[in-house]
Amino acid sequence: MAQEPRQPSGMEKPRVVITFTERLRATYLAEADLARLARFAEPVWVASEHQAASPALLEALESAAAAVVCHGAPRFDVALLERAPALRFLGELEGDRFAQRIDVEAAQARGIVAVDTTNGSSYPVAEWALAMMLVALRNAGAHFRRLVAGEVVRQGRDDPGYRYGELTGRRVGLIGCGHIGRQLLAYLRPFQVEVRVYDPYLAPEVADIYDFLWTDSLEQLFKESEVVVCLAPLTPRTRGMIGERELGWLQPHSVFVNVSRGAIVDSQALVARLQQGDGVRAALDVFDPEPIPAESEIRRLPNVFLSPHIAGVTAASRPRFFALMVDELDRFFHGYRPRYVLTQRTLANRRGQ
Repeated sequence: MAQEPRQPSGMEKPRVVITFTERLRATYLAEADLARLARFAEPVWVASEHQAASPALLEALESAAAAVVCHGAPRFDVALLERAPALRFLGELEGDRFAQRIDVEAAQARGIVAVDTTNGSSYPVAEWALAMMLVALRNAGAHFRRLVAGEVVRQGRDDPGYRYGELTGRRVGLIGCGHIGRQLLAYLRPFQVEVRVYDPYLAPEVADIYDFLWTDSLEQLFKESEVVVCLAPLTPRTRGMIGERELGWLQPHSVFVNVSRGAIVDSQALVARLQQGDGVRAALDVFDPEPIPAESEIRRLPNVFLSPHIAGVTAASRPRFFALMVDELDRFFHGYRPRYVLTQRTLANRRGQ
């Protein structure tokens, strides 16, 4: 998170060009973060619209040591990078880690460090994932539906929220363990859960650092977990990854949570699985399609809690993208390694390889 910048060493401040659509400027660029950046760099704002490189942007890039992009910015491909001969750092704020506003391989070939701080929204997503785990375990969606329908609700001893409602000590399976997953692991520590992770792109040391069981088998994760949380990004590899077979591996009375992307899960298969009546509950922030059609059966299932894709959308998360980027620029220009560098592993994940 935001750090106090180091003071410049007396050399000329590097120029940092910030470019994206004007309508997001006030939301994303907090004055305090711009002031932090100005202590060791020269921030230059150039509005970009419709993904086109304007003459003003091309002029600013001629002497830029770094560029920060977001919605509306042009793609930094070989042609544009050739117009920025002094560029050493290229950062993507937000819009999805797989949006490809940066040609990472072209940047690497020119010795440019490519960084992505879209994990600024990971913190609220991880919080909401934890909340939805608790809500689904307690079968709160069903209780809420009955309450607002005017019923007198008394929790019976056969209710899954009564019999299986506590998170403490449960076996939790995470599908994906990127920024959101690792933040969720921190939130889960007080609950003393036993964690299993399925993520083909993890560095081997991550399992040791966070002390979880790492599996190459989705089947093992589904069958051995009492709570399964989908945190995977949507890529060619993950689209439709969870279907009838995978959902069939869910234990009776288990919980399924999805806060990533709806298209990772076969929607019809999910509805069918939740209709089997064996105590499986779900909490979903995402669905396919979105918005959820009014006639969709998922809206009426009593064992489902729904939210309208709000997990990562908070007032605090908008400026956090840039706050994290200022931290990265601070590290880079003072001789330290950035934390959120886009790597070959990132590219493989992006392409579903």
